[in-house]
Amino acid sequence: MSKPVLIVGGGPAGLSAAQSLAAAGQSAVIVDKADRLGGSPILSGYAKLVPSGQWAKDAIGGMVSRVEDDSSVTVHLNTTVKSFAGEPGDFTATLSDGTEVKASATILTTGFTHFDSVNKPEWGFGTYPDVVTTTQVEQMISSGKGVRCPSDGRKPDRVAILLCVGSRDRQIGREWCSKICCTVSSNLAMEIREELPQCNVYIYYMDIRTFGLYEDLYYWQSQEEHKVKYIKARIAEVTSDGKRLIVKGEDTLVKRPITIPFDMVVHAIGMDPNVDNMTLSAIFDVKLEKHGHIEKASTYSSMSHTSRPGVFVAGAATGPETIDDSIAQGQSAAMAALTLARTPVREAAE
Repeated sequence: MSKPVLIVGGGPAGLSAAQSLAAAGQSAVIVDKADRLGGSPILSGYAKLVPSGQWAKDAIGGMVSRVEDDSSVTVHLNTTVKSFAGEPGDFTATLSDGTEVKASATILTTGFTHFDSVNKPEWGFGTYPDVVTTTQVEQMISSGKGVRCPSDGRKPDRVAILLCVGSRDRQIGREWCSKICCTVSSNLAMEIREELPQCNVYIYYMDIRTFGLYEDLYYWQSQEEHKVKYIKARIAEVTSDGKRLIVKGEDTLVKRPITIPFDMVVHAIGMDPNVDNMTLSAIFDVKLEKHGHIEKASTYSSMSHTSRPGVFVAGAATGPETIDDSIAQGQSAAMAALTLARTPVREAAE
């Protein structure tokens, strides 16, 4: 029987890879630094996912249960990989709990880190309690407590969602588009409107990037059905008049300044490279691309490959990614690893 495939990271991509390997009769070992599987959708308390509308705790939670119930998958939680050596078909990983894992291949599904809005201080996060992030609003919704102003627990009458916080911003070294923020924000705005029909929700944007079939979510569902208002603008700052938050900027369509009061301001935070990527790069001897994500092969025949033979990558470890695409990439990486796992060691190393 071939050695197991080592999977580092237990989010959607890692769970998908483990399920695919198990279905093919290949054993796998998942190592995750968190105390439970599921990645950001579970650890950060996401609400309803796009486009399925399923609750994250059910959709991703179901994936977690299937992996945990599969005897061919071994899980190490609260654990990291401390050292990694060997060649394709014959790797050895030493874990932080002292366990030694012999593996035929490795898949890095280590995900991303949410942008910290403290790095955008002019937009009020950390200064005013009612300036929150999309992740915090997701937690409000998924907890069942509903969307409330953190300062006093009241239901907001007016909510502003500011897009591209930590994305497409050269001033703070975030030049990339985070891919999912527009779609997540449109969906979140509809969830707020469903819970609070009297609440007016505004989305301030540079550009709307609800790619592919998600365009219907932006144009028809959020605007026509849920009456979410979109304002093309450049935001200068978020302040307060002592009672409400004040969003100041320029409406870039009509070229005039805007100053509008809100009860709550939501930062649509982007996806940063995993804060551990420098360490992961050193341990697994894989290259990072210029922004700090794990570099993947650029050829269409080997999109799961890293710069090191036998080490594959999937999901948001390579850059901003949707959950659906992360799951698909996890399956693809699993098939690449499976091929290697069933190749004689000498041949695999050549």
